[in-house]
Amino acid sequence: MVRDLIKLGEIWKGSIKARLIAIVVLSQTLLAAGLLLTGIFYTHRRLLSTLDAGMQARAMSVAALVRYAEDASGNVYFDDTLMPSSLDPAHPDLFAVWTERSGLLTRSSSWPSGLDLPAAGRDHWNFKFAHVHYRGLRVFQVPVLDREEGKAFRPQSLTIVYAAPMHQLDEQVQQAGISIALSSLLLLGATVLLALWGIRRGLLPLQELAAQAGLVSTHNWELHLPDDAQQIKELRPLTQSMTTMLERLHHSFDQQREFMGNAAHELKTPVAVLKSTLQSLLQRPRASEEYRAGLEHSLEDLERLEQLLQWMLRLARAEQWAHGALRRDLQVIDITATCEEAVERIRHLAESRNATVHLSKNGPVLFRADPEDLQLVWINLLENAVRYGPEGGSVEVAVIRENAGPARIVFEDHGAGIALADLPHVFERFYRGDPSRTRSTGGFGLGLAIAKALVEAYGGTIAAESAAGKGTRMTVELPTGRESM
Repeated sequence: MVRDLIKLGEIWKGSIKARLIAIVVLSQTLLAAGLLLTGIFYTHRRLLSTLDAGMQARAMSVAALVRYAEDASGNVYFDDTLMPSSLDPAHPDLFAVWTERSGLLTRSSSWPSGLDLPAAGRDHWNFKFAHVHYRGLRVFQVPVLDREEGKAFRPQSLTIVYAAPMHQLDEQVQQAGISIALSSLLLLGATVLLALWGIRRGLLPLQELAAQAGLVSTHNWELHLPDDAQQIKELRPLTQSMTTMLERLHHSFDQQREFMGNAAHELKTPVAVLKSTLQSLLQRPRASEEYRAGLEHSLEDLERLEQLLQWMLRLARAEQWAHGALRRDLQVIDITATCEEAVERIRHLAESRNATVHLSKNGPVLFRADPEDLQLVWINLLENAVRYGPEGGSVEVAVIRENAGPARIVFEDHGAGIALADLPHVFERFYRGDPSRTRSTGGFGLGLAIAKALVEAYGGTIAAESAAGKGTRMTVELPTGRESM
């Protein structure tokens, strides 16, 4: 028994179809039980009302058998020669008649001794006599109906108690209950069968959708949605979510594949140069100065390779943190102070190009973050602005926060700008609008990608605006409200 219950529980937990069937069966069972109880209650009330009306008529018939005496004394007697038959031939009716003057006038031969009548005010009650349920009726102030014309009588009223067995009523209620129960069971069976058919038909689109989803792979990203699944209103959120999820997965997979290819390409170049240098050194004996020069070039290539690996690791960690895979305890820092530090660290590069960096601020801006993360973002943006700006130009940096809104950090240069076709891709990993110029300056195409990942990890946004010949503006927004403190 316990094992069966456990199995039923496992089926309930693991099957939507079983849950729907169980809910349908339970609801229909409750409905059938409700109909049965309502039918029995209604039938009992109607039959009881009919019995009460019949007993009322019988009581009046008994009252009609009370007659006045031949003299004018006003005495009455009971004429039992015209007694009505019992309502139930198998069980006798009970009655008793009282007058207001002389008390008990008559009662039926089967009247039970010691029968307790209810208190005044109750006209109907139930009791048990000889293992049979009876229904009692008491009628007050019934006038004597038998009067002869021309005679004067002192009028008096009667109290009549009449009781009839409820055996037939109980049998009729039982038969009605059995009929309603059988009808309810038949309807329940038909409803369950119809529900099974409907549930099976209703779940077919979901099964077809699952079958089509099972065909999706890294070689086939298309989800062919069945027509029924697209038309069913309840499945629309699921199909839309699945389509959106597959598009994101496909995009992420393409990004990962492109990242691996670009990373392999970027790693291949310094490794190939390093290998070529070392091979040339080993081809023939050389002077110590030539070995030293070759080793110095090899160290430069290794440093570039090490820097590329560090940037790739930094980008991977930033993206993991942005997606919630990493958690860190952060302190409240001043964004303006991190900008000042970044400007100082980039000043040597700016001086080498005779460029100037201007920082405008309006006080401290508090934010919960790692200062090294923000400085890395600012340095990447400043380095791009200085390196690709005009020789002897200027770069403006502004830290702006109005009221309780987000903090805006704007970096603007006055260089040649970014081509319109390249602007949507500037934050992509390893993307270079001008590969030759970028490689000559030592870039890898990861700086803006890292900046974007770090900014989004803090719940912010970064956007690029550029116009040919007018320069580029990078705008970072960070949520500095109470939720970020």
